Parts: sequence; structure tokens; C-alpha cells
Amino acid sequence: MDISFKTPEGRFNLRACAVIIEKGRLLAMRDGHSPYFYLPGGRVRMNEAADAALRRELREELGVEGRIVRPLWLNQGFFTEDVTGERFHELCLYYLADVSGTGLPAEGAFSRTDGGNGRVNAFEWLPFERVKSEYLYPLFIKEALDSLPETFTILATHE
Repeated sequence: MDISFKTPEGRFNLRACAVIIEKGRLLAMRDGHSPYFYLPGGRVRMNEAADAALRRELREELGVEGRIVRPLWLNQGFFTEDVTGERFHELCLYYLADVSGTGLPAEGAFSRTDGGNGRVNAFEWLPFERVKSEYLYPLFIKEALDSLPETFTILATHE
């Protein structure tokens, strides 16, 4: 069971996401329901560690065994989803992850069928300079990529 619940004021989520960087490019994805890019990852399940959830999500979404390098951020995000208009209070753990040597394309765009839900997701390696102008969430990533934190950092963002 995913750690996600709805209240009259909005939805709470606990998520884990991967910041995957290769040669000055960020791996971002989008699905058929959302016009914007976001980072690979997903909801943490009850009694599942966040890093284990991220490994599971990388297997489901990308079909690879990704390596967690280190935690980067815990972001307490407050936002309204652009497509549905639903309000969210989301805790997301962002991990620096590595997928080199897994056979995944290291540049350009590609698609994969999600092993968890059967949907086709589009992935693209976005050059850092392009990330700043893309329709991409969370917004803080656009500036944070320039200087990843040396230590685990806690954030609160209102988007």
C-alpha cells in the first residue's frame, strides 16, 4: 500500500526520486497524462524504506537495477498539480543515482513500458542549460543542479 492519502484539504504523498546525471545531462521523464517532465521515482509503500522504494521504481520505470549513490534532499513540497488541480503536501527524498553500465541509452530520448502499471513513459536526457527552460517539476531542481549539496539538505518549497 502506497503512503498516500486524501483529505478534504488535499493529498499527502511520501515519495522517493532519482537525480540521475550523465555528462551534464539530467534524466527526466513524462507520461501520457502530464505535459511536464519530472524525475524518475514514485511513492513509498508502507513498511518500505525510501531507498528500497526508489530501487523498485527504477526497476519498474526503467527496467534497470540503478545504484543509489547518496541522499541529496528531503523536500517538503506544497503544490497544486497542473493537470488535475489537486492540492498536494508531499515529502520526497531525492537521491543521486547511477544507471551507467545498465544498458540504458546514455543520451537522447527513449521510452519504456512501466513494469508496475503497464504505461509507456517517455524519458529524455536534458542538458543542464535546457533544464532551466523546460516545463519540469519540482521547480527547485532547475537551480539546484548547478551545485549539488555536499550533505543531506532539508527543503520546503511552495510551487
